[in-house]
Amino acid sequence: MEPADLSSVVLVGSAVLLAAVAAVRVSTRAGLPSLLVYLAIGLALGESGIGLPFEDADLTQVLGTFALAVILAEGGFTTQWSVIRPVAPLAAVLATVGVFVSVAVTSGLVWLVLDVDVRTAIVLGAVASSTDAAAVFSVLRQLPIRGRLRATVEAESGFNDPPVIILVTVVTSDAWDRTGVVGIAGEIGYQLLAGVLVGGLVAAAGVRLLARSALPASGLYPLATLAIAFLAFATAGLAGASPLMAIYVAGLVLGNAHLPHRRATDSFVEGLAWLAQIGLFVLLGLLASPDRLLEALPTALVVGAALTLVARPLSVAVCATPFGMAWRDQAFVSWAGLRGAVPIVLATIPMSVGLPGAERIFDVVFLLVVLFTLLQGPTLPWVARVTGAAEPVNARDVGIDSAPLDDLDAMLLQFTVPAESRLAGVEVRELRLPRGAVLSLLLREGELFVPNERTALRAGDHALVASARVHRSEIERRLRRVSRDGRLAEWYAAIGRGADS
Repeated sequence: MEPADLSSVVLVGSAVLLAAVAAVRVSTRAGLPSLLVYLAIGLALGESGIGLPFEDADLTQVLGTFALAVILAEGGFTTQWSVIRPVAPLAAVLATVGVFVSVAVTSGLVWLVLDVDVRTAIVLGAVASSTDAAAVFSVLRQLPIRGRLRATVEAESGFNDPPVIILVTVVTSDAWDRTGVVGIAGEIGYQLLAGVLVGGLVAAAGVRLLARSALPASGLYPLATLAIAFLAFATAGLAGASPLMAIYVAGLVLGNAHLPHRRATDSFVEGLAWLAQIGLFVLLGLLASPDRLLEALPTALVVGAALTLVARPLSVAVCATPFGMAWRDQAFVSWAGLRGAVPIVLATIPMSVGLPGAERIFDVVFLLVVLFTLLQGPTLPWVARVTGAAEPVNARDVGIDSAPLDDLDAMLLQFTVPAESRLAGVEVRELRLPRGAVLSLLLREGELFVPNERTALRAGDHALVASARVHRSEIERRLRRVSRDGRLAEWYAAIGRGADS
């Protein structure tokens, strides 16, 4: 490659990346998942836009799988085990039984309405049935959703990719003619369980290794952490297990361990996940052909409606009812099952194996994702309010930011006293912070000073608390409780009611 050509590639790549980063703010304000903007950028760069030719489905599948691995690793890394543990059984059922119910119902309706062959109907149903981790994480984490519901949908999106990938691979391969339902179910079960086992073991060994290592630079720890996650990915692949399940579990184990230089790792993994999302969606947009999409519109509407309005609600009801989930919560979980990169990446598998009608399947799935993301994404806040899934906004709630001091195994917690907060008027000593924690600085009306025990907080104060890391959760709970209930918060908690009850 000539230097001028290399410079042109770097110039275009840098411009696309900057445009994609800027688009995050635009899409957030518009209430749309950023994936739609990235897909639009890819379409604009393609043959129907500025004319960049790209038709390599095999390369898209390989790069797409790698990007999904990064996104799932980040999703696991940023998920607290204490939050996901209570919903793990339900999420696992949704990701397995729920997926198969969704595939069966969608495929059956597609076969009846569109008069396609059974194999094509199953491929369409399977490809479209997987919720997308990138879309779910990016949308739900911007909404005040009750923790249990958010954790359920996020965990399901992390767990349900491997079963669908295995199913699509089997249906589009020669195994379709020789593998029965029992064989497919057994293969999926093995890959999932082995993936969980490999991911957990590799990550646990990695945590012990990192804890005992003294690397010469803090920037090496994020690289080592990511390498451990991908070691789990590769080991699972060699063992015939699900690599995506392994890397998600590895991310979950690593993210809930006490790692050195945790803040640097958090920032690195988050940035890499954004890069993976941007590259993945732009690449998928490049592969699509707008000239063919209009022809696929009727089929996309049928498949999308069958999935979103019939199959998904039915699968959630079948899986969640035995767990005692209320129908309003089921309605939210059903609507929050967003589609994104995963279905489009899966739609490249039929293209890579030369399945008849593969381009048509890709076009249908691409259009389905765009149309139903436009429908579900912007309406999700409204659905959350109607179903009661949204957490009530309390003017007394206090937002708390934290930053680690890795060398001291300590934390700095920063908060601002809201105007309606009952922290106002509470003296520092009345906060009753745990031993080893101190409210060290206050910023009031532009003046920074060190408070004493008799200093009373005021609305608008910016406060900084220094504490040992182990007390972080306790301090956050205490500050939020006092903000809602005032200095008698501990007494109200003891008798089991709030100040307003």
